[in-house]
Amino acid sequence: MKTIITFFTTLIIFISQLAIAEENTDNLIPLDAIKEKNAGIITANPQITTFDKKLFAIGRIEATPGSRTVVSSRIAGRVVTRPPVVGDIIEQGQIVIKVESRQPGSPPPVISVKAPAGGMVFKSHANLGEPIEPSEELMDIIDISKVWAVADIPESKAAHVKVGQLAQIKIISLGNKTFQGKLVRFGTEADTSSGTVKAIFLLDNPDLEIRPNMLTEFNIVISSRPKIFSVPKSAIQGDKLNSHVFKRDYEIGHAFRKVPVVVGKVNNDRAEIILQNKELNVIDDVVIEGGYFLSHTNPDKNDLVKALDEAHGHKHNPDGSEMSAEQAAAAKAAGGGGSAEQGASSTERVLLYTACGILLLLLIFTIFRKKDVS
Repeated sequence: MKTIITFFTTLIIFISQLAIAEENTDNLIPLDAIKEKNAGIITANPQITTFDKKLFAIGRIEATPGSRTVVSSRIAGRVVTRPPVVGDIIEQGQIVIKVESRQPGSPPPVISVKAPAGGMVFKSHANLGEPIEPSEELMDIIDISKVWAVADIPESKAAHVKVGQLAQIKIISLGNKTFQGKLVRFGTEADTSSGTVKAIFLLDNPDLEIRPNMLTEFNIVISSRPKIFSVPKSAIQGDKLNSHVFKRDYEIGHAFRKVPVVVGKVNNDRAEIILQNKELNVIDDVVIEGGYFLSHTNPDKNDLVKALDEAHGHKHNPDGSEMSAEQAAAAKAAGGGGSAEQGASSTERVLLYTACGILLLLLIFTIFRKKDVS
């Protein structure tokens, strides 16, 4: 008797799950090629990667200490050649100006002033024909082949930042171009007015495109965890209690399925997915742009039925369930071979199947109970 009861219980559960599965069409949003394009939908695959926790900060680029060189003349005189202009690149030992001495002579002696170090001309105080003195600074040359990126870290977060940590450094004026820098030291004191501590990152600048005082954004890696299943942060829709993503349906063209997820940690780029639904894996196309449109789209049942019919090659009811032969005949008799509007909904079938199964189980139990008593 126990075997029979177990069999019918399993059968009831199977039928209920089968009917419930039909309700998954409620999470299916059919579009067409034009609607998908107009919605600006872009997809990407989930990934299993190292998940970094990052601290965001802003700051500026500064020249490294000792990189500034001053050019001056050893004698008083007059500039007789046109000096380099601001922005010119100078090599060490290069002649930058020539000075005609005030000492008598015919012609007066002329000396060459060479650059003591290479770099870029940042300031020029000399002009052609201008009188100069040995005490004057003629120009400033700064070596910017390496620069400092100085981040302002809130004092409350400073304990999480250590020398040697890496940061992704985005420079706004270079089209948000990103560089990687290593933390080499901290500032000597905190800024009491802003409540921040300066964290100094060293950047290589071989193309000399990074310039002092450029505005920068820092994403400082403060911890890492390997082999984390995650999606781009923009893929997450809904709130914390009802988070979901949309993935492309592989059976129905230009259709997207809503998949509930549980979101873990979130960094600047990605969101960790924990206890993910089995429907979501690394081969899926997850919507990373256009998800808001899908969240606020009410799917047209006629479009859904049409899409299901084309994908599966047979007729479906308005709720997405497969149309039975009787329903198809009734629909054809009603004039059209379309969906059977009178078909029961998936919820109604769940209740009906479950109720019938329970009654059948009770009937079998009663029969065997009477035999046991007799």
